[in-house]
Amino acid sequence: MITVIGIDPGLADTGLGIVRGHRRKIQRYAYGSITTSSNDPLPHRLAHIYTKLLDTLKTEKPDLVVVEDVFSLKRYPTSGITLGKVTGVILLAAHQVGAVTKEVPVREAKQVLTGNGNASKSQLEKAVRYLVKLDKPIKPYHASDALALAIIGLFRYGQS
Repeated sequence: MITVIGIDPGLADTGLGIVRGHRRKIQRYAYGSITTSSNDPLPHRLAHIYTKLLDTLKTEKPDLVVVEDVFSLKRYPTSGITLGKVTGVILLAAHQVGAVTKEVPVREAKQVLTGNGNASKSQLEKAVRYLVKLDKPIKPYHASDALALAIIGLFRYGQS
């Protein structure tokens, strides 16, 4: 059995998804998010994400960490820069625990799990819920996105 942690970077909320299983069989899963306050300065928020994530990585000892690749919208170019900073602390934390890390573009994640690279967050959440056999919605969406990344990692890791 392997452990995969999926991470959906975000400054306000960084989603975490953890799956344990083998190949396409999910045996256990968990999800949540690391939240920061917009009232705190950026370095404090990044340190909070880093510290909480490092604790999780040390506890869970993942075989693989899958991180959503950074993207930027034309309308909000600075959001891509901020996501890059968050992703940087995520990659550093994963490296410090010796975890193998892969980055997956969001469109690829949507394509793999829904068959549509342009699927909505709601469609992706429903696909994830179906795969883990959960009746209630997974909230926040950052957590379901992270769980989607973890599932993709499990599927791909089990194939190699």
